[in-house]
Amino acid sequence: MATTPSARRKARKLLVQALYQWQLTGTPSTEIEAQFHVDNDMTPVDTEFFSKVLNGVAREKIALQAAIEPYLDRAFSELDPVAISVLRMGFFELQHCIDVPYKVVINESVNLAKTFGATDSFKYVNGVLDKAAAKFRMAEVRAK
Repeated sequence: MATTPSARRKARKLLVQALYQWQLTGTPSTEIEAQFHVDNDMTPVDTEFFSKVLNGVAREKIALQAAIEPYLDRAFSELDPVAISVLRMGFFELQHCIDVPYKVVINESVNLAKTFGATDSFKYVNGVLDKAAAKFRMAEVRAK
């Protein structure tokens, strides 16, 4: 099980896809996790992180949406599914993965939005997560 920045990056790339699938199909996150282990080479992936975030987001779906909504300029339901997946993952990391610097959370989320999201959705994701970091990682943001 790898825990390098590269292994985390690969985990996040798979996480966006897994969260997207979970969101659209309603399949239990544990089933999606098992499917990803069968369908993907998970050797270079931080599988512990993948599991923690995927199942954590599924478990805290309602609380995450409540945390995200104050930072939006539109209804949560109006966001595209990729942006929702990226934001859920980013908010979960900001709140529960203190070992990951907030700038890394934002940067990785922006890159995933660029890769998988609608045109310019990365700008929206960046703005939302940047504002949220000021609340959820106040001490870390002030120290920079």
